[in-house]
Amino acid sequence: MDRRNSAHALATTDPVFAGLLDRNGEPPQWRRTPSFGTLVRLILEQQVSLASAQAAYLRLVDRIGEPQPDAFLTLGDEELKSIGFSRQKTRYVRGISTRIIDGSLDLVRVGASREAGQAELLSVTGIGPWTTACYFLFVVGDGDIWPSGDRALYVSMARNLSLDEVPGAAVGDAIADSWSPYRSTAARMLWHDYLGGREYVEDQNAGFAGETGKVSG
Repeated sequence: MDRRNSAHALATTDPVFAGLLDRNGEPPQWRRTPSFGTLVRLILEQQVSLASAQAAYLRLVDRIGEPQPDAFLTLGDEELKSIGFSRQKTRYVRGISTRIIDGSLDLVRVGASREAGQAELLSVTGIGPWTTACYFLFVVGDGDIWPSGDRALYVSMARNLSLDEVPGAAVGDAIADSWSPYRSTAARMLWHDYLGGREYVEDQNAGFAGETGKVSG
């Protein structure tokens, strides 16, 4: 099913999403390319706000152009620190760079199979369940995946479902399971509302939706 049509399909099965669709319209698709740069951006978004991650990413682009593994490996520790990479994220992205160069991480192969591709990403140091889920949602276009641990989604969920408090991952993910096979669309609609709905204007240079990096990996 087309991703835009899935918003209407979800709205017909759940009044919460019917209300979101009526209030905000269809959510942005936030598609990204299957590239090293996309992985770098996702790593930068871990545990920080989108604004901070975007600023670091753009400084990196100013330094080396569209990020490529070999160019990234030419940057020293202090240079990366000045760009906005923590010591941990420097280690993560250097490891990813090396694996792409030696062929042990192949982004074409990752996108070819959901199960095998997720396993391949999860085998990489610095890429955990949230990063993997976002990669499959925004890059591969998986229609039924949920970025567990995303604080913005749980905040939006609490607001729209009139919950007494923001749910933790276990409770929030259990609720999201009821939205299968449209969990990716549910995430987009909740993120869109969190960002302001119809008032939100997508910045093509920004990262993914919401404060999505409030998790580990």
